[in-house]
Amino acid sequence: MVLNKICNLNDCKTPLTFMDLPEPVHGPGEILIKVSTCGVCHTELDEIEGRTPPPFFPVVPGHQAVGRVASSGKDTRKFSIGERVGVAWIFSACGKCKFCVNGLENLCPEFKATGRDVNGGYAEFMTVPEKFAYRIPETFSDAQAAPLLCAGAIGYRSLKLTGLKNGGNLGLTGFGASAHLVLKMVRHLYPQSNVFVFARNETERSFATSLGAVWAGDTSDQPPELLDFMIDTTPAWKPVVEALRNLDRGGRLVVNAIRKESRDKNFLLNMDYPSHLWMEKEIKSVANVTSSDVFEFINLAAEMNIQPEVREYSLKEANQALVELKTGIIRGAKVLKIS
Repeated sequence: MVLNKICNLNDCKTPLTFMDLPEPVHGPGEILIKVSTCGVCHTELDEIEGRTPPPFFPVVPGHQAVGRVASSGKDTRKFSIGERVGVAWIFSACGKCKFCVNGLENLCPEFKATGRDVNGGYAEFMTVPEKFAYRIPETFSDAQAAPLLCAGAIGYRSLKLTGLKNGGNLGLTGFGASAHLVLKMVRHLYPQSNVFVFARNETERSFATSLGAVWAGDTSDQPPELLDFMIDTTPAWKPVVEALRNLDRGGRLVVNAIRKESRDKNFLLNMDYPSHLWMEKEIKSVANVTSSDVFEFINLAAEMNIQPEVREYSLKEANQALVELKTGIIRGAKVLKIS
């Protein structure tokens, strides 16, 4: 499935085109993967609608790909032919800059994103540098593994950036693919911490309480107590402002989004310093993921026996999955079944 141009999903319901492309050829240090499944992520909406546009067209989206190694290039030694692997948002980084050498590949000026800067996983085959491919534990099916590679890994990085300790209160704004995995992580890693969920519809709120949230309300609702940390996973500005109001003194808000939609950007003008930021509250953004985030989270997920909630679609149904994601039809994660 190929994106040929930027378009607004409110008007364009079929942004991707089904077509044949030549099978990609791996270079030195790369592997060729026969893709079996690929997760559908909100970042694809940002690409399609131009908030983080691809540098070229046509481009194959998709950055939560799972498949098997079909062949490998010169100077590869990490994987065997037929081994099951996954590919995440981080396709490559330079490995030499000050950010890379300090474990911050996500901030590398030469960072390349799978499915945006290079062709991704909405296809039968894709290539990737072997350094940025990851073994998938047998615990997971292909469909279950796909959302772990982005929704799970970025959720893991977000949770680390909060600084949450066992017993602290955590709020989650939005409750899609990433947030529902964060809740599962918190229940395992910090069993004495309470999780409060802010979501726009009752289905998401009920889903959150079924997974262990102690409270679930609308974005504009006030929780029964102030929160130590919050993670925002929404595409909008309003939940950011509301989250700051619900933080306790010294609290930290981590914004887990590559871009924010501009439809309610005037909400930022409603930010009031005394009620939203004073008393040493913090805002921190999440930028991409590192290879270590992906590796650590996949192994943690296997240890926890995380079973993501997934809904499967065929590759030809990618447009339907994207439109449903855009319009808020969400429960868990959406995954394309490719081969």
